[in-house]
Amino acid sequence: MSTLVIETNGLTKRFGDVTAVDHVDLRVGVGEIYGFLGLNGAGKTTTIRALLGMIRPSEGNVRVLDQLVGPHGRGPWARVGHLVESPSAYPELTVRENLDAARRLYGIRNPKVVNEIIERLALASYADRKAGTLSTGNLQRLGLARSLLHEPELLLLDEPANGLDPAGVVEIRELLGSLAREKSVTIFMSSHILTEVDRLATRIGIIHKGWLIEELDTD
Repeated sequence: MSTLVIETNGLTKRFGDVTAVDHVDLRVGVGEIYGFLGLNGAGKTTTIRALLGMIRPSEGNVRVLDQLVGPHGRGPWARVGHLVESPSAYPELTVRENLDAARRLYGIRNPKVVNEIIERLALASYADRKAGTLSTGNLQRLGLARSLLHEPELLLLDEPANGLDPAGVVEIRELLGSLAREKSVTIFMSSHILTEVDRLATRIGIIHKGWLIEELDTD
């Protein structure tokens, strides 16, 4: 079995005449925190959507957790947590109800996991508030809580600190760091902020105009 959690070969995605991702080769190992750094529009979200099978590459291929990602939802999705672009939630359901719905969809029988993840993401004060009334930062926390509910082996996070206040950013950074250290969770996270990525990532890939132009070790 491969030790790689993420592997792309010549990953390319075109939208008409625009090449959003251009022959990107990624190799991410178990327990790494890979910071995917680039300006808005550089190709970060398109790459993550390809890793999740949300879009089909124009060229190249994607392997996640040693499975080839393909059409019709093929991939190891029960072992993957994700937060892509703006977090979504049922606006008329409370935070607790949203997470309980996710628990049932994941097939998790133990209802206590909902309260545990609410505490872990500091959402206890908002647990019985409708998701539609949450601030951007707390909606982001809810999205992160849902992505962690089933204890995934891989987390794919698109701008995970979006909308969080400085204290919240530190909390999420510490949480993600502990998941990688203590549970060998592999984290692939995009950001346009170098200082935030540099404080957490073990390796940084810089993408610009669809090209992966450089990779840097931060250890």
